[in-house]
Amino acid sequence: MTKLKWGMIGGGEGSQIGPAHRLGALADGLFEFAAGALDHRPEIGREYAQRLGVSADRAYGSWQEMLAGEKDRDDRIDLVTIATPNATHYEIAKAFLEAGFNVLCEKPMTMTVEEGEDIVRVAEASGNICAVNYCYSAYPMVRQARAMVRAGEIGKVRLVVTNFSHGHHGDAGDADNPRVRWRYDPSVAGVSGQFADCGIHAMHMASFVCDDDVETLSADFASTIKSRKLEDDAMVNFRMSGGTVGRLWTSSVAIGRQHGFEFQVFGETGGLRWHAEQPNQLIYTPLGGRTQIMEKGEGGLHGDAIRLSRVAIAHPEGFPMAVANIYCDLADAILGRETDGLPSASDGVRSMSAVHAAVASAKAGGQWLDARPPMFR
Repeated sequence: MTKLKWGMIGGGEGSQIGPAHRLGALADGLFEFAAGALDHRPEIGREYAQRLGVSADRAYGSWQEMLAGEKDRDDRIDLVTIATPNATHYEIAKAFLEAGFNVLCEKPMTMTVEEGEDIVRVAEASGNICAVNYCYSAYPMVRQARAMVRAGEIGKVRLVVTNFSHGHHGDAGDADNPRVRWRYDPSVAGVSGQFADCGIHAMHMASFVCDDDVETLSADFASTIKSRKLEDDAMVNFRMSGGTVGRLWTSSVAIGRQHGFEFQVFGETGGLRWHAEQPNQLIYTPLGGRTQIMEKGEGGLHGDAIRLSRVAIAHPEGFPMAVANIYCDLADAILGRETDGLPSASDGVRSMSAVHAAVASAKAGGQWLDARPPMFR
């Protein structure tokens, strides 16, 4: 099979997310790393791309140069990944979509709801894919949980509890660390810190597994390190369109927690629990029955969990392979095959709308507000 051609913007040397994208995109032999503008410093970006195997004529110094260089090529890239700072996502995604490229954008997709709605419309008008990298939804046992909910195996969902809490920004003396500082700087991160960074992963996960959308929410934000302009801890209560009650906690100052991303879903006839630090396992408790540990790779799982598992039972695959599963779904979508579960621009704008609603709610003392973007009300 001829490989699809893939390009990347951002994610340069020293990037936290760049290696995961490169490992994920190339893991299954579906994509070829053909083009890149990997750093805001042109020469450093060009040099690094060539070290990674990109040819000199497709190692670009900026995203604008990459767009100009790729759009008229006969062998132009089939997909571009945007892994740049948050404030640049909208401009780059819109430009590439309008030029006819498929896009995978890091979250948050945009900084404002209006920008997000514009991206949805541009993607629809262009006929191209705009996906958002909510990669935790691509773990096999997360797909198993979603399939069980859809199949009615825990009955109607009553309650979902999710959190993404860690303690890696808990040192007040680390305030000037550039890897930390930008997350709490409104000029770079936008209106929200921890909720927009990690909390929207947890909220998207709730929607994904429950197969439902967040409708209203009430939020409480805190900046526990006083020098921070944006929150480092948030509690968000929400209600979903189908009646499910949601509880979400996200924090970056929870010292002692490492990754801390998990969800629990409680239905009328059973409950499910998944934790990102033990991603091979899904805990299932039927009403009146014994708690069971379901393992990735075992027999009897739903199709999506089987399809996205690569190695035998008890062997961990980890975060890069969850990203790889997003690229598998992207390849199928680009080639016109049926996909189910690829996070879309609609998911991206719903997340941004929830961020802005949560910010407004927190400022209003926890007032319940509509979390939906206007285009979906």
